Amino acid sequence: MFLLAGCGSGNAPAPVTTGAAPANATTPENKAPEGAPTNAPAAGKDVELLNVSYDPTRELWKDLNAAYAPVYAKETGGTINIKQSHGGSGPQARAIIDGLEADVATLALWPDTNQLHKKGLIKEGWENALPNRSLPYTSTIVFVVRKGNPKGIKDWPDLVKPDVQIITPNPKTSGNGKMSLLAGWGSVILNGGTEDQAKAYITQLYKQVPILDTGARGATTTFAQKGQGDVHLTWESEAHLEVEEAKGELEIVIPPQSILAEPHIAVVDSNVDRKGTRAAAESYLKFLYTPEGQDIIAKHYYRPTSPEALAKHADRFPQIKIFTITDISKSWDEAQAKFFADGGLFDQIYNK
Repeated sequence: MFLLAGCGSGNAPAPVTTGAAPANATTPENKAPEGAPTNAPAAGKDVELLNVSYDPTRELWKDLNAAYAPVYAKETGGTINIKQSHGGSGPQARAIIDGLEADVATLALWPDTNQLHKKGLIKEGWENALPNRSLPYTSTIVFVVRKGNPKGIKDWPDLVKPDVQIITPNPKTSGNGKMSLLAGWGSVILNGGTEDQAKAYITQLYKQVPILDTGARGATTTFAQKGQGDVHLTWESEAHLEVEEAKGELEIVIPPQSILAEPHIAVVDSNVDRKGTRAAAESYLKFLYTPEGQDIIAKHYYRPTSPEALAKHADRFPQIKIFTITDISKSWDEAQAKFFADGGLFDQIYNK
């Protein structure tokens, strides 16, 4: 399948929470797409929401929050204060399960969001509660290398050259880490390799990882600021931010093939019904599908799911062959158990 590329466990750090962004953006037309919630927030109501997200989405949500605030004010005459919480996607899901009062969950992976459903926090059918299977954007895994690409890294086999050090976060705690491992696995399996060959490849890859940060942003810091490693496996959105801040010292390499990442969004039903914030939370997520929301998503190198927005911003997203989780596993649940559960493939190879 070809698309335009846009962009656990352990002692994970406490989630990072920030306050609302300033409400100073231009008000867009807020037309709800087919299938979007139609509940409007109550007139004149001031409300606070907590958006619990994964590690590298701080900048994206800051801009989206700033753009949505005047939309809410126009709809209701009230004000909205949106707080953000960021960390590894798996620990963020567990934090919500353990009592973090998220109004919306915007996590990196389907299994993390579905854990909230399994615990009774999100209703049955959550995946189809918003358009495009509750996916306002998607992403993929790419490489960031040092200036001039001195190790000549162009594709997945190049990562396991003897002199290459790889920076990637821990797949037990990070969505970025999980997707990087699965992308590497798929690069073997989908090119005619056996499972034994794929396991040997992944084993060698992690032998060349000097440090496993708990989340994507920590891995970015290790590679870009601390100068460790020759190549960084990361979200495409994070890669662009990383390279921009490095001011010419880093470059992006788009591999010929990578995996489709689907960061679903969801209202946390049990929390919004208790807090009385459902209408505001639904309106907030609905905004992501508007033309302005999709433009902001593309600006941050997340691939918008609106065909019109993707076509409008096509120059930002080079062609790449994308495979899905079901190309290498029957389902996400099976992949989670096989690769990332206690005693699974990652534990087997890393403990050795």
